[in-house]
Amino acid sequence: METTVNGEPRVLATNKALDLILEIKRDHPDILFHQSGGCCDGSSPMCYPADEFMIGDSDVKLGEIGGVPVYISASQFEAWKHTQLIIDVVPGRGGMFSLDNGREKRFLTRSRLFGGGEACAVPDVKVRAV
Repeated sequence: METTVNGEPRVLATNKALDLILEIKRDHPDILFHQSGGCCDGSSPMCYPADEFMIGDSDVKLGEIGGVPVYISASQFEAWKHTQLIIDVVPGRGGMFSLDNGREKRFLTRSRLFGGGEACAVPDVKVRAV
């Protein structure tokens, strides 16, 4: 699976997200993201120690942000394959098992359709591919 669509990365991070990734990596140097599919944590990007989360055969690697791999389940990827994910940070509590929990800020997934402009435009969000 390509990690880009027409040269655009499938996953990006805001500067706030990259800052929180660096903060978490001070405590947990080897981490990964898995885009949650719902239930208790909604559609939050969950951040885990890499050695404590099993990537399944059906998980799809979307790319990397801040040197951290980002995965999504194959069934959810099928629904979102035309969508670029933008990992951001907002005030609040992270998912119960996510490493952003307890930091009073949490990761949040924003999105836009490839070639379709911003689906969730936020004027002060700066995004960069890393």
